[in-house]
Amino acid sequence: MNVFSVSVDSVFVHKMWNDHELSKMLGGKDIPFPMLSDQNGNIGRLYGIYDEESGVETRGRFLIDPDGIVQAFEVMTPPVGRNVNETLRQVRAFQLVREKKGTEVTPAGWKPGKPTLKPGPDLVGNVWKAWKVEQALE
Repeated sequence: MNVFSVSVDSVFVHKMWNDHELSKMLGGKDIPFPMLSDQNGNIGRLYGIYDEESGVETRGRFLIDPDGIVQAFEVMTPPVGRNVNETLRQVRAFQLVREKKGTEVTPAGWKPGKPTLKPGPDLVGNVWKAWKVEQALE
């Protein structure tokens, strides 16, 4: 899994943010992935999150598989933070489905080690028998 952070901020702003903010949140460690600068907004435009009027990118998270296909995305306005644990859960779910070549799928709220579902005609209308809401809430 490769993780990148991309923003319209310069590499200098990224360094200041890491040194004076993130490293404090991470107990003195640097952010564990590269921060890329998209100062001209080209990457943001490509993914539809660049705001031409303000010259900034809306906060977005894109999960892209090894074939370059966007499998999931989430775009949020700045006042609401994202959930890193949910992102990791989704990455693991996509990895498992890819590894199993679609013979297993992960239901809502699935976590590693929890049961998966076997897609097929018998599952239609019967997910509730195989997957309980309580499992998703654990």
